[in-house]
Amino acid sequence: MSDATIDPGDFRRVLGHYPTGVTLITSHDDDGPVGAVMGSFGSVSLDPPLVMFMPTRASSSWARISATGSFCANVLGSDDVDLCVAFFKKDPDCWDRMPWHRSALGSPVFDHALAWIDCTVEEVFEAGDHLIVLGRVQHLDSTVEDGASPLVFFRGGYGRFED
Repeated sequence: MSDATIDPGDFRRVLGHYPTGVTLITSHDDDGPVGAVMGSFGSVSLDPPLVMFMPTRASSSWARISATGSFCANVLGSDDVDLCVAFFKKDPDCWDRMPWHRSALGSPVFDHALAWIDCTVEEVFEAGDHLIVLGRVQHLDSTVEDGASPLVFFRGGYGRFED
């Protein structure tokens, strides 16, 4: 095992060469809807159906989402950069940028998301300055036609996947 210190800037730069999809994790509490942009989202298990995402420990959005016990992962499309940036910057009007409805569990589902995955929080693990949140999938659907392009984050910028 190495005792080498990894520079955080180098870490971010090098790992930025791995593209990630962009999701908007949402929930709804007594104060209204809450959302957080996540590049760390993925499938974990088919049986039982589990997904994961990794918020920072200091995330105020995660604190609200956690308290509800459920969340919805909205998979953003390549046309959703402005929505993504609005949520990232905590724009007070971000909820007015795209129509949405509440899922069976009560979380916001954006009408034009490429897909949505409605989950209950299964387990949360500590991982450095982040948390690993496991969600048990309760409902899911893809809401747009084939051929839509996902929003991708790569080397510090947003883009699209072309097939």
